[in-house]
Amino acid sequence: MEVKKRILTGDRPTGQLHIGHYFGSLQSRAKLQDEYEEYIEIANVQALTDNFDNPGKVRENIEELLCDYYAAGIDFNKATIFIQSEVPAIHEIFIYLANFATVQQIQHNPTIKTEMAQKGMEVSTPLGFFIYPIHQAADILCVNADLVPVGKDQAPMIEDTRVLARKFNSTYKTDILHQPQALFGVEANVPGIDGNAKMGKSLNNGIYLADTEEELRKKVFKVYTDPARIHATDPGKIEGNVAFTYLDLFDKDIEEVEAMKERYRNGTIKDVEVKERLFEVMNEFLTPIRERRREAEGMKEELMKKALEGSVKVAGIATGVAGQMKEAMKLKF
Repeated sequence: MEVKKRILTGDRPTGQLHIGHYFGSLQSRAKLQDEYEEYIEIANVQALTDNFDNPGKVRENIEELLCDYYAAGIDFNKATIFIQSEVPAIHEIFIYLANFATVQQIQHNPTIKTEMAQKGMEVSTPLGFFIYPIHQAADILCVNADLVPVGKDQAPMIEDTRVLARKFNSTYKTDILHQPQALFGVEANVPGIDGNAKMGKSLNNGIYLADTEEELRKKVFKVYTDPARIHATDPGKIEGNVAFTYLDLFDKDIEEVEAMKERYRNGTIKDVEVKERLFEVMNEFLTPIRERRREAEGMKEELMKKALEGSVKVAGIATGVAGQMKEAMKLKF
């Protein structure tokens, strides 16, 4: 029997998941859970790096993530969902990997630089937050994942993991650690409704899997279009126009979307017409996801039990990886 390759991905429990998460990673997870041995981590320890003074928020959002996973089509009997704090060996692996990373390497990581700027941490950066890219590498390597479904903004994190695995293996003349490949869901991040390149809870610009039909409609009609277009008869720009970015994602009728773009460029269609169509296709797409999420709300206890069972399984795998690393470093007695 052919051994399935392993996938690992996950999320920090700091809020509900949005359509950016769906197209960036969740969709891939649901599609690949039959083909691969899939592990999905709820990174609650990492969530505390910038929420250490609000642990209740992190704890509550574990359940929100479980509901979002179920809503997105992840089968808890196929994928192994686990909670980071329940796998102590991750932290041991992190310490061993930390010897192969430099402060300068982390400082030049574009993802961490962007996040530090967004969170106002450039002058005073908590050490726990600064080193989380190495901790994230330990997450991936604790199950020796072969593939990591991520958004484009997380690509540097995967490359850092590959570098650390190579350095460890080379130093100790071993092949214990795998070098994972990134799997991208979309070519670029899904922008926020305000035109921001990134969608996020702190930016108040997201469309969430848990949003009601009414909430979705309100948000769609706030979507950023072409601010220079004053009248419906004015020629409009498609580039940077979030309404059309979303239509490209959600509307399966490509010819219709292209026709609408042409009319927009020529000033023969109103913004409100574009947004009416956008709401229609988004609502059609998100309705079954929304219904599954409502179902999950009544299954929280069952979903948490599955996650804890998954944590026990991963703890065993991670302990084995840490043991092999210790042996390679002459630390096993």
